[in-house]
Amino acid sequence: MTPVDDLPRAARPLVGFVRHLRRHGFSVAPEQAIAFMRAITLLGPKSMADIRLAALSTLAPQPDQRKTFEALFRSWFFGADLVAAEGESEEDETEIKDDGGPDEQEPDILKSEEGGELSSSAEQLSRRSFIPGAARLSEIERHIAGSLPRRRSFRTRRTSSVRTLDLRRSLRSILRADGDIPVPVWRQRRSVPRRLLVLIDVSGSMKQHTEDYLTLAHALVRGAALVEVFTFATRLTRVTSALRIRDRNQALARASALVDDWDGGTQIGATLLAFLSVPRFASFARGAAVVIVSDALERGDPAAMIMATRRFSSRAHRLSLATPLAGDPRFRPETEALKAILPMLDDLVDASSIARLGDFLLSLAHPAPNAQTIWGRVS
Repeated sequence: MTPVDDLPRAARPLVGFVRHLRRHGFSVAPEQAIAFMRAITLLGPKSMADIRLAALSTLAPQPDQRKTFEALFRSWFFGADLVAAEGESEEDETEIKDDGGPDEQEPDILKSEEGGELSSSAEQLSRRSFIPGAARLSEIERHIAGSLPRRRSFRTRRTSSVRTLDLRRSLRSILRADGDIPVPVWRQRRSVPRRLLVLIDVSGSMKQHTEDYLTLAHALVRGAALVEVFTFATRLTRVTSALRIRDRNQALARASALVDDWDGGTQIGATLLAFLSVPRFASFARGAAVVIVSDALERGDPAAMIMATRRFSSRAHRLSLATPLAGDPRFRPETEALKAILPMLDDLVDASSIARLGDFLLSLAHPAPNAQTIWGRVS
């Protein structure tokens, strides 16, 4: 987007309002911001009511976000107090973060617990500084692009073997040859890699693994073009742009600054549903290889997690749950949530180390028995 200082003076508050929405968790695409400005140009505008209508029609807040949207509009254009309005929103609404955002509270002290005991639904905000180890991920970075599942593109390429006749080019060659029948032109559809979507659980129960997972995610983003990475715990944060930085130390430092909910509680179902509620994010899952890296320890009612998994399964080409708990030979998918989502998963694999998870990611292009078949025999 054009820097605010380069815009006409009258347009600066309008662009500033779009950024104000983004800072408070609204997903506003650049095309929506442009449409907002064009709508105001068409309307005149004659009053603030025209600007409000233009904002509602082009920025399109969700029905459950209308109160917050109206409060943000009043706070930006009229200087109204936002604190009281924020209190009107639902307490369990998941915040979605695509770039930088304001700090909302100081982290509480986390008691020392082990394993799944750290899993809870209570939100706890904290930041983390990464000091990456010397793990060599160059092999994964080199080979991940060629290891992703592929799909047939609508674009075609010329081929010498008998495929689909390119009638238009064949007729042109006949005309150039004055009616003689030349060798026909054959074409076939291109094969392109599918998108890889990785969602990483950064809650307290995953604390000892998150640095390794983000390090691996950096190698994935650097190695393949169509990779998207999100973190989730009690909030949802997109960290793809941070991980595109070539230097690993800088990339992880940038990612650590973006994520606010390190090592706290977990709301797996709510955050996954929040991901699917944003059309731009949900499109990342369509036809993609989706890998959810989590222990899947959902405390409380698992209905939201089951619903989210069902929706991911209907969109994704391949849906995988990678859990560090599977590294224990005694592990069985026996929780209520895991039993319910197991038939929807294509894979339930070991993510107890970078090596195990990396081996699985490099095998995504190869078909395998689904999770229900494998873990049904084990149980």
